[in-house]
Amino acid sequence: MLIDIVSIFPAMFRGVFGESIIRRAEENGLVRLRVIDLRDFSSGKHRKVDDAPFGGGAGMVMKPEPFFKAVSFLRQGDKNPDLCRVVLMSPRGKLFTQERADQLSKAEHLIVLCGHYEGVDERVHQYLAQEVVSIGNYVLTGGELPAMVLVDAVTRLIPGVLSDVSLEEESFSDGLLEYPQYTRPRSYLGMTVPEVLLSGNHELIKRWRQKESWQRTLKNRPEILKKGPYEEN
Repeated sequence: MLIDIVSIFPAMFRGVFGESIIRRAEENGLVRLRVIDLRDFSSGKHRKVDDAPFGGGAGMVMKPEPFFKAVSFLRQGDKNPDLCRVVLMSPRGKLFTQERADQLSKAEHLIVLCGHYEGVDERVHQYLAQEVVSIGNYVLTGGELPAMVLVDAVTRLIPGVLSDVSLEEESFSDGLLEYPQYTRPRSYLGMTVPEVLLSGNHELIKRWRQKESWQRTLKNRPEILKKGPYEEN
């Protein structure tokens, strides 16, 4: 997969993309990451990408021309345009979910647009971005941090990046939060590991994990609970 991030602060991504799973995925040829400076597609010697809003109001609005030029340039090499997705990060967008991350991981080319200031010209929303995505019901100073979240969530779902077992057992994979995890030491400061995990009985362990996942989801995220009341098998 080719992932292009368009931002006026490209340096923000260096540390994040140079570590851990994302770095290994790129080194192994599973993903190619490019961070594009939006100002390279602006007009004039001052590389201006924002202007005052029509109708008045506080702050500045990002201009449409640099975004359209950048996307047009980045899509020139697409052999299958239908497998390219242009995503705008904005608090106005639909909430980003694990299901959406999985869908985006099947694209060949992902272009992520980062807004800033008071927002982005509406024509980018309507005519350029194929979807507008929000990572939560709050406002950040720009789209860079949300773009990092999206890229991380998508990259780890690309085949070969993580093991299939890891993906199957993590939170949201079956509509529930993940069950509690423990490792050595068996006892620490009087806090002990549940005996069932030490029993060696895989069927009991499986049932315990299912019940804990359901209870944790009911307590912490009841709005995502799609299954009915927990029933012991």
